[in-house]
Amino acid sequence: MVTINKVYTRTGDAGTTALGTGERLSKDSVRVEAYGSVDELNAVLGLARLETDGALGDTLGRIQNDLFDLGGDLCIPEGTKLDFEPLRVTEGQVSWLESEIDRLNADLAPLTSFILPGGSRASALLHHARTVARRAERRMVTLAAGESVGAPALKYINRLSDFLFVAARHANRASGDVLWVPGAGRKG
Repeated sequence: MVTINKVYTRTGDAGTTALGTGERLSKDSVRVEAYGSVDELNAVLGLARLETDGALGDTLGRIQNDLFDLGGDLCIPEGTKLDFEPLRVTEGQVSWLESEIDRLNADLAPLTSFILPGGSRASALLHHARTVARRAERRMVTLAAGESVGAPALKYINRLSDFLFVAARHANRASGDVLWVPGAGRKG
């Protein structure tokens, strides 16, 4: 377990931060951008969770914990020799997320159009989280182009944006999806 007694350390004042290995990197490195985007996603999910309850709220809580696992995975480069087993995202976490997508999607009508973020506050916040998840995925793909990133971690972030799309639709079951109207701005 982590113990934090002091919030500021002054070790990052020169623009670097420590990885889980102790190695220091620039705060604008691709790796730090990747796990920083995951952290931002977790914060946005915290807002969305304020607007949900029941099973969806519980699922978002588990995802927030999984995102800490993902951040932990990303802050220790794959293949690093350590005296301990690093935390890694697993295929089991990906499978669980897929089952949650299927569970929420089972009660939704098929889409007949693209949808716009909106409807309920919960749905809008879940769509916001979806876009942050896509950015985190892009950062992770950039990282993976130059360094090893675990396949389950990449799968998880990809499935998560799918989950958030379905969850946003699920949150709008009472009000309905807000459908895109092609060329709506040209009319009138």
